[in-house]
Amino acid sequence: MSYDFFAYLSRLKYIRRWSLMRSTEPENVQEHSHVCAVLAHALGLIRRDVLGKPCDPEHLAAVALFHDAPEIFTSDLPTPIKYHSDGLKAAYDEVEAGAAARLLASLPEPLRASYDALLSAHRDPAEYELVRAADKLSAYIKCVEERKAGNREFASAEASTLRRLREMALPELDYFLEHFMPGFEKTLDELGTLEGGNEA
Repeated sequence: MSYDFFAYLSRLKYIRRWSLMRSTEPENVQEHSHVCAVLAHALGLIRRDVLGKPCDPEHLAAVALFHDAPEIFTSDLPTPIKYHSDGLKAAYDEVEAGAAARLLASLPEPLRASYDALLSAHRDPAEYELVRAADKLSAYIKCVEERKAGNREFASAEASTLRRLREMALPELDYFLEHFMPGFEKTLDELGTLEGGNEA
């Protein structure tokens, strides 16, 4: 018997994000998932190694990698629509749960519990907060990169996303914003290359 789970996942690259916005560089859900995994892992390491709090960064990275997998069936619903009302958000959550169940059904039985723990991690808010933060941080980085490319389309989104990041009041996020976000404002020459690294 064959299973379609990974064939489904491979189609994340066809789902476009920011569908209502004019982007200089289109972004798909597969790319976004990778960025979120990198950021969630980083936030987990900051929590564990900088702040000295218990955390499993590798698990966070895996959860982030799959956090948008149900969009294979639901597509990426624009934020203004998804959060238009509590009723609409609840309906979307129900559809998303059904999509996750369909994904799990495309796996052999012995693997389902392990993937269910990744696809359903949002049920534990304490565990999921850094993944949500990574998701929002990924959006903020996208806005910064679009602004740097001269695209004013993302100006309002950049300001509102930064505000929401601050409102999350997570020390891990504040650390990342202070120590790592300035690098995203630099050009390649300012960052330095292999031949001439930046000594600053």
